[in-house]
Amino acid sequence: MNVTSKLTAAAERLFDRHGYMATGMDRLTEAAGISSRTLYKHAGSKAALMARVLTERDRRFMARIDVRTIDALFAALEDWVRVEGCRGCLFLRSRAETGGDTPEIAEAVALHKDAFHERVGEVVAMDLGREDPALAAQVVVLFEGATHAAVYRGADAVSAARAAAAVLLERARA
Repeated sequence: MNVTSKLTAAAERLFDRHGYMATGMDRLTEAAGISSRTLYKHAGSKAALMARVLTERDRRFMARIDVRTIDALFAALEDWVRVEGCRGCLFLRSRAETGGDTPEIAEAVALHKDAFHERVGEVVAMDLGREDPALAAQVVVLFEGATHAAVYRGADAVSAARAAAAVLLERARA
């Protein structure tokens, strides 16, 4: 693993567990096993490093939700929660911590959320056989809500959202 990949992986673990603001550069250098000079050489800044972390997480997440049905979308979230843990959405947490005032982070969050909403719309259209922007918006809210409710309810929150999405889909088919 090269230095940039090693640093990005270490930073993701720390940012995800402790948050952006609570993760200092000293903690990052220690976790990555590199000097602060090497960190700045490969990351540029803490905000740029967070943006890189979010871009990498977006790549993995979007690959995970490359599915054809709403049920499979929630099954992918159940798997994500099992593998990645139940700490809520790192994109929304990092945006909330920075108040949207850090351009690199705000842009990474906006790109991810736009792509996510588009993907959900595609999944809804494949599953339903036609576009339904209202159903897609409802599925997004269920998915995002389940992601955050899993923080205190665990995977049961995702199962509940999955069941609610099935009801909405059946109503849309009627």
